[in-house]
Amino acid sequence: MAVKDSGKVALVTGASRGIGYGIAEALVARGDRVVITGRGEEALKEAVERLGGPERVLGVAGKAHDEAHQAEAVARTVEVFGRLDHLVNNAGTNPVFGPIADVDLAVARKVFETNVISALGFAQQAWRAWQSQHGGTIVNIASVAGLGASPFVGPYGISKAAMINLTTQLAHEFAPSVRVNAIAPAVVKTKFAAALYEGREAEVVSQYPMARLGLPEDIGGAAAFLSSDQAAWITGQTLVIDGGLFLNAGVA
Repeated sequence: MAVKDSGKVALVTGASRGIGYGIAEALVARGDRVVITGRGEEALKEAVERLGGPERVLGVAGKAHDEAHQAEAVARTVEVFGRLDHLVNNAGTNPVFGPIADVDLAVARKVFETNVISALGFAQQAWRAWQSQHGGTIVNIASVAGLGASPFVGPYGISKAAMINLTTQLAHEFAPSVRVNAIAPAVVKTKFAAALYEGREAEVVSQYPMARLGLPEDIGGAAAFLSSDQAAWITGQTLVIDGGLFLNAGVA
């Protein structure tokens, strides 16, 4: 059965695989035309084909923190599909694991540049190109690591805390025409998060009342909701999707 065209267009960063791909898949399924970004040309091409081909999906390769790439991705979205209703800032990195006292500051800067500054850059570009005049939504993919201490992934956690605050800042300044919300997932089964569960998945899952780790489609459904008219009175919020993990906080 053919999907009815929603008439809306979304841009999802870091979407050739994992959570970003799951979000793009959910938006395509509801009828949006979607632009996806990622670093690898071939991976993007494969994702475009799996998501429905060039009539519905466009891939724009580049590094999220590159301002020229941000401008190109937004410009191509408007040029090819005629509008930009929904921006999902999903691109992120976490290249370091260890005590924060030992973190290389150059690496910490890279994490912040990719995870936070790039999201701000894409939001600015989307605002100038379309959303300031026509409205829309922004969904930022944060993390439960941004809601408290995150041992051994400190720079990542700090960046995601900043992403949550960026969400509130954008929501305040872009209202009422643009709604801005964040999603804070716990561990989702992706290549990006594999080091957090591979080889000990049963042990990790035992911490979750829902008895499983997250899947990309769990986050895709939430992003589709937050960017829909059903969420028309929701802005500046962070939706925690953690399989009940935080229910165990403070439990001996």
